[in-house]
Parts: sequence; structure tokens; C-alpha cells
Amino acid sequence: MQFKFTYGAFLPLVPALASGLLLFSAFPGPGLYPLAFFALVPLWFSIDRLGSKQAFYAGIATGIGFYLPLIYWICPTLIKYGGINPFAALSCLVLLVFYLSVYMGVFALAMKRIPVPQGLVPFWGAVAWTALEYIRMYALSGFPWGLLGYSQYPNLVLIQAADTFGVLGISFLLVLTNGLLVTAFGAVAQRTWPGKKNMAALSLAMGLICLAFVYGHFELANIRGEIKESPSRKIAVIQANISQDRKWDKAFINETIDRYSRLSLRAVPCDLVVWPETALPFYYGMDPVPSCRVDTMVRKAGTFFLIGIPAAQPSDHGFLYYNRACMLSPLALPMGYYDKHHLVPFGEYVPFEDLLWFAEKLTAGAGDFSKGTTGPVPLKFGTGTTGVLICFEILFPDISRDFVRNGAEVLTTMTNDAWFGRTQAALQHFSISVFRAVENRRSVVRVANTGISGFVDPSGAILEKTDIFTTCTLTRQVPVFSGTTLYTRHGDFAAKACLVAFLLIIVIELMRKKIRRFL
Repeated sequence: MQFKFTYGAFLPLVPALASGLLLFSAFPGPGLYPLAFFALVPLWFSIDRLGSKQAFYAGIATGIGFYLPLIYWICPTLIKYGGINPFAALSCLVLLVFYLSVYMGVFALAMKRIPVPQGLVPFWGAVAWTALEYIRMYALSGFPWGLLGYSQYPNLVLIQAADTFGVLGISFLLVLTNGLLVTAFGAVAQRTWPGKKNMAALSLAMGLICLAFVYGHFELANIRGEIKESPSRKIAVIQANISQDRKWDKAFINETIDRYSRLSLRAVPCDLVVWPETALPFYYGMDPVPSCRVDTMVRKAGTFFLIGIPAAQPSDHGFLYYNRACMLSPLALPMGYYDKHHLVPFGEYVPFEDLLWFAEKLTAGAGDFSKGTTGPVPLKFGTGTTGVLICFEILFPDISRDFVRNGAEVLTTMTNDAWFGRTQAALQHFSISVFRAVENRRSVVRVANTGISGFVDPSGAILEKTDIFTTCTLTRQVPVFSGTTLYTRHGDFAAKACLVAFLLIIVIELMRKKIRRFL
């Protein structure tokens, strides 16, 4: 009897788990991005046969099937570099996966509890999903890893719409497609043909999806034409491949400087040489001997350098430490700097710190970083300007938008993904750069200590990229655009509209139920 009860309780969750695994398979790693167009169908189609509580649990099951394989790399990272035991690391992973899965649970519950006409089901699903992703982008400082739209980074035609609606707009279209399939399957299964009003709504949904592809086809051709006629900058990225185990070893400082120097001198002449996040394992400008060695090399190269460094600044309470990107002139004179202001969960701060008191920060070697206050001011190199996004900041579209609105003609993202080993995390992280390029129509230059480094043009095409854990220099002419897109100017206006609609519909439904009970 106990077996039958457990079996009966688990069986309704099978379609939900299947949806989660299909979602995961659409993302970098497996890379089967077309699966995202129907990955939610098993979950969505099964909701009608479930109660409200079961629907919520089914959504959570989908989230677990999706997020657990997507971000499992957090666990070995915490064990190896965080210095915590496997049980504590697994606890951190499980709590984060559960937190993210709750959004899926709310989505499933909204599909179950909010009655809408058959033709509007795809729209309601797309609105609810987009609203929840928007909330996840900012709630609790934000963890927008694995937004559904990111799965489509190789789909250049579809993602052109991101210059108007951002990555959340692509998520909307994907869920809309899933909803259309669910409605179609439901009609076939029940042998019922939608009425005129429902058909009009379904036709509108199909029209929006087709319009996105038509727009993408023509816009992609247009952007490629502009790229051919645009000016360019010759930029080099240096992937020194410094092991995380040796990165902060003081005995390895000279070897680190020598390696970056050899690779950088191969790149000149060029307009700009870019080193990764915290490339220098010392306080540049405060440690005179190694700083002098770097300055000598920069003057020998005779070009601009953008270097990731840890920085220390005195304050009334001792020193404050920053994760900094410093621009050096060909004479090795500091021309400006940017301090990272959106810090990394489990890296530069610990989410739910009261609960996860046992999770040590991973940046013990570099110091306990503070939030930067420099703001999104582009850094100048010669006649060029670049906005700098350090590591996790590439996940937040508003940071890129602010840099571009302030005059950045190129976006540079520097990171150190050595923490993640040979997991798919580095590729997931790299793929996000494609959307920042399309959203703002800017070339994105990405440099990572152990990879993946590379270049993305304003159409979202990956011009060149490295393998992970290789030592190399990449030099490339990147196109320079100067205009601003609708998304750059107005951001996630469509996603905000979805959020308002989502909350308003829920409030109206709750009020209707109360009125019915009163009557």
C-alpha cells in the first residue's frame, strides 16, 4: 500500500520532470536550443489533470529538473574554493535550486488557478512567465542565470528582436509558442475546434511569432550591412590560463606578470589590450616592485591596456577593497577606472547569509570586496570608449544599457571563470554576452582568465572564441556602432507591462472569488 501511494503521488510529476530536462537540454552544454519551443508542453498539458497543490508541486519539479543540472557546478566550486564540506555545499545548491524552482511553481499555479479563454491561454502563459523572470532578475539582488531566452543565443534570426524587447522578449515568444502547442494538442485531444474569438487570439499569437522571425531576417541583413560600412577598433584579449590554485600564491606573482607580458607583446600593434578580472594578484600601485614591472611592459607595448586588479582604498574603518578595471595609457599612466558594483552570490557575498553562515566567501585571496561607486562611466582608450562589465554584471542588462547611453561604443566584459572547472558554466556565462551585443547593437569583447574569451559583433554573431584552459592571445577588428536601440533607451518596458498585467489579473481574480463567496 505504501508503494502504491508513493507511486501514485510521483506519477503526475513525471511530465513536469520531463519539461525540466528538456529546458536544460536547450541551454549551452547540451545545446539543443530548438527544444525550448516545446519544452514546457509536458508540464503545461499535465496541469489540467492536477489539483492546485499538485500543479504547484509539478512546477517545482520542473524547476528541479531544469536548475539542478544547469547550476550543479556551484557545489564543486564551493567545496574546492570555498573550503566548506560537501554537505554544506550541497545544502547551498539545494536551497538555491529550490528558490529558483518556486518561480516555476508559481507559473504552474497561475496556469491552473486563473481561468482565461482558450485563445488567450498562450498569452497568459507568456505574460506570467515573463513577469516571473523579471522579478527573478531583481529579487534578492537578482539571479537571472538561466532565463529562457538565453537558450536561443545561436538562433541569430529570432534574437534580433532583443534590440527592442531584450532577452525577456525572447522568453515571451518561446512560452507563447509552447502555449500554442498546448492549445493545439488540447483541441485535437478533445476534438473541439476553437470559436471565432479564440481563433482570432490564436492567430494573433502565431502572427507575433512569425513577425519576430520576419523582423529578425531583415534586421540581421541590415545590421550585417552596417557592420561592413562601420569603423572598427583593433582589440586584443589575453587569456593567460592561470590556475585558481596558484592565482593568489605570492610566489607565483613574477610568473603571472611574465606570462601576461609575453602574450600582450604578441598582440601589438593594436588599439587596446584587455586582461581578465583580477589578472594581477597584488595591489597595483601599492606594491611598487611588481607594479613597476607591469608599467615597463605597458610602455614597451606602446598601447592602451585595460587590466583587472584588486584595489584597496583607505577609509575611516580601515581599508575598503574593490574589484577594479583600470585603464592605462601607452605611458602606463592611469586614465580611469571602474569598480564593480554588482557582486557575485557565493563569491563576493553569500545569499541568505543568516541561514548560510557556514558558506565562506570564495574571494579570500583577493579580499572582501565592497560595492563600487564609480558608476557606468565608459573608459577612454585613444579616441575609443568602452563600458566595462566585471564577471556577474554581464547578466544584468541595465548595466550595459547605462554604459551605452553614456557613450560606450564597445562593451568589454572581464571575468575569471576558473572557479567552474570544466563544467558547462563557462559556456553558459559566455552565451549571455550575445544578448548584450544585440540589445544595444554593440560589439562585446570578452576576456576570461581560463576562458571562454572572444568577440561578439552587434548582430550577436560570435566572431571568434577560445577553448577553456588554453593559453592564448586573440586579436580582432571589432565593428563600432554609435546609435542607440529602443531597448537601450527604454529597457524592459514590455516585461514591466507583463508584470503589471500579471499582478493586476491575479488581484482581479482574487476579488472576484471574494465577491462570489459574499454573494
